[in-house]
Amino acid sequence: MIEKNNTWELANRPKDKGVIGVKWIYKTKLNADGSIQKHKARLVAKGYSQLPGIDYTVTFAPVARLDTIRALIAIAANKKWKIYQMDVKSAFLHGYIDEEIYVEQPQGFIAKGSEEKVLRLKKALYGLKQAPRAWCSRIDKYFMDRGFQRSLSEPTLYIKSQGNDKLIVSLYVDDLIYTGNNEKMIQYIKEDMMKRFEMSDLGLMHFFLGIEINQEKEGIFICQRKYTETLPKKFKMESCKTVLLLPKSTRKKMDQKKFMSPSQVHYAAAKRILRYLRGTKDFGIRYKSTNDAKLVGYTDSDWVGSVDDMKSTSGYTFSLGSGIFSWASKKQATVAQSSAEAEYIAAAATSNQAIWLRRILEDIGEKQEEPTTIYCDNKSAIAITKNPVQHSRTKHIGIKYHSLREATTRGEIELKYCSTEEQLADIFTKALPRNKFEELRMKIGVCHKHIKGEY
Repeated sequence: MIEKNNTWELANRPKDKGVIGVKWIYKTKLNADGSIQKHKARLVAKGYSQLPGIDYTVTFAPVARLDTIRALIAIAANKKWKIYQMDVKSAFLHGYIDEEIYVEQPQGFIAKGSEEKVLRLKKALYGLKQAPRAWCSRIDKYFMDRGFQRSLSEPTLYIKSQGNDKLIVSLYVDDLIYTGNNEKMIQYIKEDMMKRFEMSDLGLMHFFLGIEINQEKEGIFICQRKYTETLPKKFKMESCKTVLLLPKSTRKKMDQKKFMSPSQVHYAAAKRILRYLRGTKDFGIRYKSTNDAKLVGYTDSDWVGSVDDMKSTSGYTFSLGSGIFSWASKKQATVAQSSAEAEYIAAAATSNQAIWLRRILEDIGEKQEEPTTIYCDNKSAIAITKNPVQHSRTKHIGIKYHSLREATTRGEIELKYCSTEEQLADIFTKALPRNKFEELRMKIGVCHKHIKGEY
């Protein structure tokens, strides 16, 4: 592959530049069910010996966010589109490099009669600091030359529109997923890419970044069965008894994060996590076709959930008519002095995510004409977004959190009240009784792979 790609050329060993070493890396690629797909041998440069400013300058290269991937899955399920997948073989070898870089000849492939010579790179090698960016620039130019528009909010998302026909491509390093409403457009770009790059056509998307994707007539079901089977096996617990819930007392002890000095209590809690994973290995999220693909969010927060630093935990969810595709559970950066303040901080983080998702959907062609509704179960937090009331209790809140008020004024989001019983984000902020936990789990679209009922 390297010689076929014209990656390097023989050159005399330079006197004024360092020569980078190389090594062979061996890897086994697995299928979704854990079976061996193929064995790979890859030549990798020892990039740790590169000097900044001499051997490389800029190295950053974006990758698709999982929220974007799941958003595409949700949209495809709603519109009954098929999602396809392709893999670029040795993607980094396709990237052009601007720097003058020399590497040693690899073991087993040393040119006879030229043992003292080195290799001057024309294209990138795996292991080089700039290799990801070189590939990203190459594939970006390819799509832009063919009439695609790059999303400003998600640099790895490309959209091509021709009248009512649409083709959407998302790139995660060397893995591409693409979907649209015109099979001819999909087939054309597939054939064109295979002419330009050496690629594997994987057909319908089945396994991506550890996520199993089942495209069914009723919709699309995603899960991580292989991952949840691997962890118990790793710790010799593949035959343990299963549980469907982490008890409130256990979860509270886990939240203390005493991982530096674990006791028997923490060991038991860790084992219970593995038992929970084994008991829910067939659970996942189902996306279905609905009449309403409106972006809807839920925001919630506990108050002083962490007894160590007295900070609260924020949580949010977003959906497009069926299962959730974007969610988060994160400890807040500051200590909230009231439950209203904690909810306000959580709502600010949720509004930031909502604005980003709205821009992604607009780039895809699913513009949200109305303000995005975000449900909150705290009336005081909602009041703060509408009017600067209770000055003595809110004057200390960080300026960055008041972006929520500005987003509301611009008409991008609308914070609405919902009761605690209807708060879907509650599952991401605190321990819940089993009945409530299972109810919310069903409402956010998480179900057994064989269950296809309403939620």
